[in-house]
Amino acid sequence: MTGKDSKTVKVTPKAASDNLSSSSEESSSEEESNDRFTDPAVDLPADYWQIQKLVKYLKAGNQTATVIALCALRDHQIDQEVCQLALRDVGGLEVLLNILETNDVRCKIGSLKVLKVISSHPEVRRSIASLGGLETLVTLFSSPSNQLKALASETIANVAQFRWARRIVRKSGGVPKLVDLLDVDKAVLTQPMESLTPKQLEKLEVAKGGALALWSLAKARKVKECIRMAGGITLLGRLLQSVHTELLISVMGIIQMCASEESYRLAIREEGMTRNLLDHLHKDNIKLQIHGAFAIFQMLQMPEASDNLAITISATGALWKCAIDPKNTKKLNELGIVDRLVPLLNNENEQILVNTAGALGACAQMEDVRTNIKNASGIRPLVHLLTETNTALLVNVAHAIGACAVDAESMATIDALDGVRLLWSLLKNPSYKVQAASAWAICPCIQNATDAGEMVRSFVGGLELIVGLLRSPDPEVLASVCNAISEIARDEENLAVITDHGVVPQLSTLAHTDNDRVRQYLAKAIACCCQWGQNRLQFGKQKAVAPLVRYLASKDAQVHRPSALALFQLSKEPRNCITLHENQAVSPLLAMCGSADEQLQEHAAGCLRNIRLLASAIHNQEVDNRLAKERQEESTAPAAEQTAQ
Repeated sequence: MTGKDSKTVKVTPKAASDNLSSSSEESSSEEESNDRFTDPAVDLPADYWQIQKLVKYLKAGNQTATVIALCALRDHQIDQEVCQLALRDVGGLEVLLNILETNDVRCKIGSLKVLKVISSHPEVRRSIASLGGLETLVTLFSSPSNQLKALASETIANVAQFRWARRIVRKSGGVPKLVDLLDVDKAVLTQPMESLTPKQLEKLEVAKGGALALWSLAKARKVKECIRMAGGITLLGRLLQSVHTELLISVMGIIQMCASEESYRLAIREEGMTRNLLDHLHKDNIKLQIHGAFAIFQMLQMPEASDNLAITISATGALWKCAIDPKNTKKLNELGIVDRLVPLLNNENEQILVNTAGALGACAQMEDVRTNIKNASGIRPLVHLLTETNTALLVNVAHAIGACAVDAESMATIDALDGVRLLWSLLKNPSYKVQAASAWAICPCIQNATDAGEMVRSFVGGLELIVGLLRSPDPEVLASVCNAISEIARDEENLAVITDHGVVPQLSTLAHTDNDRVRQYLAKAIACCCQWGQNRLQFGKQKAVAPLVRYLASKDAQVHRPSALALFQLSKEPRNCITLHENQAVSPLLAMCGSADEQLQEHAAGCLRNIRLLASAIHNQEVDNRLAKERQEESTAPAAEQTAQ
């Protein structure tokens, strides 16, 4: 862009010095190599060259041409890495930042809309900061244009992802100006979007941008102090009363960051913001719940707050609810959920224990969380809680221990603390939920124990107990016990014992169930129990084969593989092959040979082979019998003729 408003943007010595000194402070995730974009041997997409042309127009055009070029830029996929780096490589960032120092509001807005998008790239963020762009963005907060303020703050929110950038904004006086953007009338905060006037909507957007930028900046301790000194706590308290979720999420994020400081915790308590934080835990928004819960956890560091059971119960309950969704587990782990929750396992309040164990159990489905629980010495208090009597607590603790047992070291600790024996004893609990949770937890314990067979045999009456649970009327208990039996049966000696306890007739009785979840694990148990003695024959005599054929028609694909495996094992007994053939098993098995599941293919093909071998043997026997009969008839015919003569 040319004209009297055009200025040249240069890297100041101070900025360059800051850039060098901060190289060690930037996160490793931002240290990405972009050599592939400068390597002449690499084929670059057409957008790369188109953007180069547009930058030339930006440099040489008048105000109208600049606006048109900026609009054309936004028509390209500037959210893609190749386009973002194209702008950087051809000097587009300098031009865009130069435009921000002109007097044309339209051009500034167009430039900011591009910068807001491309600043999502780590390399572009560093370039903007090193070119003095942050200082320029801060000056825009003095503009009367609300749109400029909103776009500038959103761009700062992107760029301020590393320490050096946050320091620049703070030293440029940007923090107090951003705090001022949060000063919004209560009427704007409490009315729904559709009821707001255009002017009110602009103010709301400014507040959103300001909160978003402060959230990024609040990672720095000095910035937190600047926010407090600028009167930010009072404004944050007002914003907590907002009905606008997007704004609330950023406000919650700021509070979560700042509540690590004692001065903030005291001020939050004095402003009466705790009640609002608790209210937002019940909103139907996962991000709100996560940040609200962690903000409350920061508040719990105060002696007065830690005695408030309602606060702790609400926070742990919200975290448990969030952790149920696997998408949130990674975020919770990054926020240090394990270090927050493990100490609460020693709390005396049952509801806090229920919520804490539930959250840990849900998060422990992720490997990193399991490692963190182990490193935080969380296994011992979990095992200790197995001696409690609260049903909900026992269920959640069993789930947590079962998830942790996947880790070999954690499993060794569980075994050393007698955790598996305690889980086994819970199979006697009158609650079906406790029985099922314990049985599910026992399965990974058996899978990962050093000597699983001997461990299981050491429980006096344990195998008889688990076989007896096959008489339970509860489907979840049946599914979990069947799965446990399939793990127990992998040890030949234990399989012999449960066979003596009548596992075959018990499993056979369940074969007529219509519950697909039970079917899945029942078929697996039958397949594993076929490996001993005359069990295959006994399953046939107990009429368990024909019902299993119907499992192949289940709408639940997870039923098919264990069912085909069970039928394959059963088909090794010739008499069962006859039953399979009589019950039209061949057709569905043939169809499953074309499945994308290779194991299902293998099981189905193996079963068909056994059926075919039996059919072939029977056919050969029939042929042999017919030939023998014909030979006998031929040998007796002359003798009969002589007798007749």
